Amino acid sequence: MDWLRDHLWEAWLAGAFALTIAELFSMELILIMLASGAVAGMVLAVAGAPFLVQALAAAAVSVGMIAFVRRPIAQRLHGGPDLEIGAERLVGERAVVTSEISGLVSGQIRLDGETWSAAAEGDTVLKPGEPVEVVAIDGATARVKPATSGELSDPTSD
Repeated sequence: MDWLRDHLWEAWLAGAFALTIAELFSMELILIMLASGAVAGMVLAVAGAPFLVQALAAAAVSVGMIAFVRRPIAQRLHGGPDLEIGAERLVGERAVVTSEISGLVSGQIRLDGETWSAAAEGDTVLKPGEPVEVVAIDGATARVKPATSGELSDPTSD
């Protein structure tokens, strides 16, 4: 027990190291916060503080890290834009009419480098070459409306 008292900073360091290694397997950002508390305990042990002070500081730093630091870091690491996959990612995209579309007759558009069947929203008649915006995807048919404003690159050049 005398060795542990004389080398307490090394025990804190070993604890911090073990918690850091364990964090690599859990990836929950809890154990790394506890490791930071162990580092605080180690610093106080090197400074010669009593064990009670070291333990209280380690606990306070660990709780503080979990309460105030973990959430923003976790959100930054695990967050990000919503990933839209499949046809749903095409909603809101712009396209060009390749064959006439009206409220009664489906036509075709050039969308994301591919030719899609398209139906117009409402009673709109869309002529070839007109820019449109995709408002929904129903199976293999894109529901489109006339594009409002802005530049549209020629999707047929893909």
